[in-house]
Formats: sequence, C-alpha cells, structure tokens
Amino acid sequence: MLGSMAVSSDYLQYVLEQLSGVARVTSRRMFGGIGLYSDELFFGLIDDDTLFFKVNDSNRGDYVARNMAAFRPFPDKPDLSMSYFEVPADALEDRDELAIWARKSVAVAASAPKPRRRAAARSRKASVAPSRKKADAPGPAPTRSPAAKPRRTARRAPARKR
Repeated sequence: MLGSMAVSSDYLQYVLEQLSGVARVTSRRMFGGIGLYSDELFFGLIDDDTLFFKVNDSNRGDYVARNMAAFRPFPDKPDLSMSYFEVPADALEDRDELAIWARKSVAVAASAPKPRRRAAARSRKASVAPSRKKADAPGPAPTRSPAAKPRRTARRAPARKR
C-alpha cells in the first residue's frame, strides 16, 4: 500500500511531460499511487505528489549523495523501505537531467531478476486439469443419481453411565 495521499492529475501530467526524453513512458494507477513504466519496465512511482525512481547498487549512491529519502510505503513502519528513492527537485525540473536519472532506473529495472510465478503457475495447473478431463470425456457429462449420494449416518449418543 502506498501513502495515503492521492496523486494529483496536474503533478502526473507534469512528470510525464518532464519524462518526454525517455522512451515510451506510460503510467498506471496502483495502490493509491502511480507506477511509471518504460517499455513495460517498472522504473518509478509517484506517491503523494513525490517522484521516486528505482535504485540498486549502481545508482543508489547518486541519491544518497544528494540526501534523498528512500520510499517508505507504510508510515507506521518507518524501517521498511523499498528500492526506490525520491528524485531531487532540480533533476525533476530539468528534462535532460531527469532523462539521465530515469534511464539509469530503467536499466536497473531491466537488470532486476524476473519475479517467479509459482503461485500463478499453480493456479493455472489447477484450472487446466479439470478442463482437460471434460474435453477428453466422450459424450455428455455423467450425472449423479440420488442413490449415488453418500448417506449420512446418525451419530450415536454416548452411552449413559448407570
């Protein structure tokens, strides 16, 4: 969950205009904020009208040297941060400078390991298996007769002590 403040449409438009020097930038609303993508690579986000770019060891020093804050999605958990840092205001105001910072973050996003999709694969297997059975079965699907239902048995009451 991102911060509690919404992203204004004016700020989003400003950021997108400033990022015009970066290839195919798109934005998507997510968790109350905005995700920024370049060629489907998630490289930045906007939360509470603040721009953050993705970092790793190759570009984190640029942000640390400028005393920029790490993105902290949960105000009640200040120790939890993500691999995103606030973009310096002077870089945001200079399109050419911002493009340099953004391209570094796009490179970081491109080099990041792809997330494993085990849960998605599991759910896909579960949904595929029953459909194969239906497709492989000749004729109409069998129906259960009332006699085929398992009978419910009454539970015996515990024996009384005499």
